[in-house]
Amino acid sequence: MHQREPLEGERYFSASLFGTRKSPEKSALEIKRARHPRYDFSDMERPNSGSRLIIVCGLPGSGKTTYARQLEASLGATRFCPDEWMQALSLDLWDEARRAGVEKLQWELGQKLLGLGATVVIEWGTWGRSERDALRLRARELGAAVELHYLAVHVEVLIERVQHRGLESPPIRPEQLLQWADVFQAPTGEEFSLFDRAVTLQG
Repeated sequence: MHQREPLEGERYFSASLFGTRKSPEKSALEIKRARHPRYDFSDMERPNSGSRLIIVCGLPGSGKTTYARQLEASLGATRFCPDEWMQALSLDLWDEARRAGVEKLQWELGQKLLGLGATVVIEWGTWGRSERDALRLRARELGAAVELHYLAVHVEVLIERVQHRGLESPPIRPEQLLQWADVFQAPTGEEFSLFDRAVTLQG
């Protein structure tokens, strides 16, 4: 598969979020930008016709929501994040049965939008190859282009970020992230070749 040069935003993602420690003389604006980087989607213009599914893949703390929100704004996409829906409904983020129900509903809506020619961003994490395969194959049946955007972040950084954000209650423990990293099926080159576009953001 042809390897392209990383976009400016992808380099910024790696250098700003996961590079060296911030120097004390940096301004508050610079620190804010490092925590919430802006990505460069200049080569991902809004399609005039045709639908597109973008799968944002990664473990908790990898920056999926920050990245997916910017995709949403840049492409005029509809974004599906189960955590946000569960919080809006006052559901326990650890309730796997209800999470599965939310994701099922989101995918039903996503398929309808793809059928109408929209761009849909899925940020479920999609830890398993079989889950990504199912999304890709169904989207193709609907005539949509499919992209995989993988946020590859070192587990030590994941641990630091989830502890800092304090989103979950009870919080995610470091040993849980280590276990999840072991079972996570990272996309391979062969899998990337099955998509219309594949992006890896290194962390």
